[in-house]
Amino acid sequence: MQFSRPYTLQELASLLNCDVVGNADHRTTGLNEIHRVKPGDLVFTDHRKYYGKALQSEAATVLINTKDVDVPKGKALLVVDEPFTAFNKLIDFFSPWEIPKEQQSKHATIGKNTLVMPGAFIGNDVVIGENCRIYPGAVIHSGTRIGNNVVIQSNAVIGSLGFYYKKRTTKFERLLSGGGVIIDDNVEIGAGCTIDRGVTDFTHIGSGTVIDNQVQIGHDTHIGERCLFASQVGIAGCVNIGNDVTFWGQVGVTSGATIGDKAVVLAQSGISKSLEGGKTYFGYPAEEARKKYREMASLRVLPDVIEQLNG
Repeated sequence: MQFSRPYTLQELASLLNCDVVGNADHRTTGLNEIHRVKPGDLVFTDHRKYYGKALQSEAATVLINTKDVDVPKGKALLVVDEPFTAFNKLIDFFSPWEIPKEQQSKHATIGKNTLVMPGAFIGNDVVIGENCRIYPGAVIHSGTRIGNNVVIQSNAVIGSLGFYYKKRTTKFERLLSGGGVIIDDNVEIGAGCTIDRGVTDFTHIGSGTVIDNQVQIGHDTHIGERCLFASQVGIAGCVNIGNDVTFWGQVGVTSGATIGDKAVVLAQSGISKSLEGGKTYFGYPAEEARKKYREMASLRVLPDVIEQLNG
């Protein structure tokens, strides 16, 4: 998320009523999660395990719960007791959630020859290109950007809130979702799909990608061009998927994984780490399919081998 103008360290400290480490005129140009940080951004960290990652990132400013760290040159700290909650306050300030007052917002822009069917919901600041088809029951939340020739089938939800929580003593605190969704040209999204908006960045679906029914795509995930996802695929937040990737039914992907171009993942596989492109994978944890099949064949004869050894 980029600010409309740079904010000084003192201005941000005034918003949060917190202590600072650094020059009061130090500039910050946006805020992002650590997975999507860009030069000039603010990131937050609230656990000693991740202090180093945040301080050594491209971020200009770190929202943190201690002063007892070495601050790299050119960076500054905003020090608060609860960085998670303070980050939420900044999201709410710079990108407040707006509740539309009508089924199709007057502040949405819809291109030529695009058909929005009865019962579809279009939020504020939505931009939809030309020759699109939005089916009944589809929900397109505020801040979504949709290209040309896009199909969104019934009951798909575009721009739902990200699933990102911190456990408190008596409840879970949600991290607010101040980002959006970008869907490029010639994308098809099946019935009942959910695509979460970014927390501070955009969830991005590349051109020509086709998505079957009941697929879940988490916040801030970036998907390349011409990908194909079959039904019930589940993709966590901040995943990076290359071009021409295929996931067959019920594939699951862990947060932060990177999947290379032209990877194929067979049905009901679980991706627990990043995968190289140009290969076919299967199983949990997903490994090259031929290797996994050999392992399974070996397991089938293992009881006989043990019996022979014991005999």
